Amino acid sequence: MVNKERLVNSFIHMVSIDSVSGQEGKFRDYLTAEFSARGYQVQEDEAGKALGTESGNLLIKIPGSSDKPSLLFAAHMDTVEPGNNIKAIVKQGRIVSSGHTILGSDDKAAIAALLEAVDILMASGEPHAPLELLFTVGEEQGLQGAKLFDYSQLSSIIGYVLDAGGPPGNIIVQSPCQNEIEYQVFGKAAHAGINPQDGINAIHIAAQALTAMPCGRIDEETTCNFGIIEGGTARNIVADNCRIKGEARSLQRVKLDELTEKLQSIFVSEVKKHGAQAQVKVKFLYPEIQLNKQDKVVVMAVNAAQSIGLEPVLTGTGGGSDASIINGNGIACVNLGIGMSNVHTIDEYIEVDDLVRDVELILAIIRGI
Repeated sequence: MVNKERLVNSFIHMVSIDSVSGQEGKFRDYLTAEFSARGYQVQEDEAGKALGTESGNLLIKIPGSSDKPSLLFAAHMDTVEPGNNIKAIVKQGRIVSSGHTILGSDDKAAIAALLEAVDILMASGEPHAPLELLFTVGEEQGLQGAKLFDYSQLSSIIGYVLDAGGPPGNIIVQSPCQNEIEYQVFGKAAHAGINPQDGINAIHIAAQALTAMPCGRIDEETTCNFGIIEGGTARNIVADNCRIKGEARSLQRVKLDELTEKLQSIFVSEVKKHGAQAQVKVKFLYPEIQLNKQDKVVVMAVNAAQSIGLEPVLTGTGGGSDASIINGNGIACVNLGIGMSNVHTIDEYIEVDDLVRDVELILAIIRGI
């Protein structure tokens, strides 16, 4: 049975430990101490060194019955800004931030739920599958830790990331692949008042190229966006450079490739047509997730949700998560809704009852294998 008071206190303490992306060291130390005190070895990888940040990813292996396959559960340690000096309070059955910060339920609600589930299993002594707990760093900065983790360390072929919005029972079975795209225009500088006719204005040309390119919702599975534009050196100099950073996403890899090629082709053609030079750089960020209701990882989540009285909802999302990277490394993985709401804002909250249900769902998945 979930110890609600212990769970809530654990979560409130966790969010009070600063762990903004790149500064996860104190929270790493806390988790290392907690799991070590329970007799489990905590392994930290070299992701922090590679990223130049305080902490690497943490892996805790919890032994279980040898006749059962191991299960992976993953969550991320980092939070977004403003995420320092968080003070959480319980208000009418809801946990909120008491100040001008985020709450940090994204993703410490998941970690608190996992720790509570481990404590329940330890106290009961019940047989269970071997567990692999992966706590990543830099998730909010582009799934950085998950991308650097060595998945050959894992035995699990099925995994669950606890990092989705919506109530417990939401099961993310579809998410997009994504390209980061950087567009650059190289023009020619000139004095804006004396001889502008001798210059080639990269900003003006970039604007014309962007006007010719698709943007926003392409179809129900595909989107693209231009998010950053910068260029020039002074208001009285014809801008000789302009850079645009954007992205493209789709649930289908072929659609992502086609859209990326179309964006690149239009941009280069338009820029050259106006006498400037173009450069486009494409970086593939993460793969798509395409699971169906017959997949074991989905069936287990559905059965677990139903067993504790939740209504399972198979759904998709327009964003990536650590589940995207884990799936891409050959481990069937869904992202589970944990009840966090208004994340990345100072209005973030989670219902106490949903935090309890998160623990119950984790235990039901473990018991169902």
